[in-house]
Order: sequence, then structure tokens, then C-alpha cells
Amino acid sequence: EQLKESGGGSVQTGGSLRLSCSASGFKMWRYCMGWFRQTPGNEREKVATIWTDGQYTNYADSVKGRFTISRDNATNILYLQMNAPKSEDTAMYYCAADNSIAACYSDSVASAFNYWGQGTQVTVSS
Repeated sequence: EQLKESGGGSVQTGGSLRLSCSASGFKMWRYCMGWFRQTPGNEREKVATIWTDGQYTNYADSVKGRFTISRDNATNILYLQMNAPKSEDTAMYYCAADNSIAACYSDSVASAFNYWGQGTQVTVSS
């Protein structure tokens, strides 16, 4: 299983940015997918998760109403649309996958996911 993130970079507050995660080597449609982020010295925190068919999503309170997670199982790509980003959204963003139902529970954490990408840096400035 391989995951590769892209789309990170610098963005101004109030702007928008879309992250992509390309999955290969496994059938993405069978996996719970998620986006996590991490800043130096802090634990990796969940941003959003999406169920196998995209029917159910879960978001961190800090990004609700601003970020949208989506997936295209036909092309094996996961997305994170970031609208109106804030400086506190600055972090390394990681794509994650797991084939367990529990990974997509609302209270799941990073340890529930077994497969990870290398990350893409997002820097939000005013």
C-alpha cells in the first residue's frame, strides 16, 4: 500500500487550497481514509475521515465548516478542500488509510490507521 500527498504549499488566510492523496497498491474503495496533521513537538491530530463509499464523514471541531474531505474511488484519490484557512492550520498534512471499521469511528486516533503517506506541508500566512 502506498499513499502520496500533493497540493501543499503556502496560502494566505481566507484563501483556499486543495490537498490530494494518490493511493496505489490496494483497493482504496475498501478502506477508511483520513487526513491528519502534525506540528513540531505535537501529536498527530485527526483532521477528517471518510467512510469507504464516502457516505459518512467526520471532522475535527477546529475545521468543521471550512474543510471538506472527499474521495474518488474510481481514480483512487482522496481530497481535502481547505477553505478560509487560518494560521493555526499550518502543519504537515498526512494521508492515512486502514481497512478496519474502527478507523472511521468519530473517536478514532492516528494509531487506528496502519498506512501513511510522507506528508505535505501547508503554511498559512496573513
